Amino acid sequence: MAVPFGLFRASPANPNPSSADLSDNCSLVATGHITKGAIISIAGDSAWASSPDLTISPAEMKVMADIVAGNQTAIDKTYGEGLYVGGQRYVLTRADDNVYARSGRDGVAITASKAAIVVGIHGETQVAGNATSVVAALADHLKGTGY
Repeated sequence: MAVPFGLFRASPANPNPSSADLSDNCSLVATGHITKGAIISIAGDSAWASSPDLTISPAEMKVMADIVAGNQTAIDKTYGEGLYVGGQRYVLTRADDNVYARSGRDGVAITASKAAIVVGIHGETQVAGNATSVVAALADHLKGTGY
């Protein structure tokens, strides 16, 4: 399934988008709050879009899908064993409407829309709350467009 807009680059009309601009054909990364990101199917069986330097394995996608679906067994296992995204292990700290995990000062925010899961990874110089807000805003935008 094709994603209806460019997610990982700014548009010429909006070279420096903010989280409020997510519906204007811009990017998670261009907000400055995310270093790399992806959108995967809600079933966790395919990647729709991702940053060039982020590869999420099928097993990692499935775990994310189980967590956002509220599978308590998967959530408990992930709290104990960690959440892997792009081969990097993160410690799960939150699993409700927004999922958040940390690896040192880096983190990953995950939020589901109707048909997709938005994944945003932030670096140590970025604020976790801002990264979560950007990911949630994109998921809300996708919900509004039927995704």
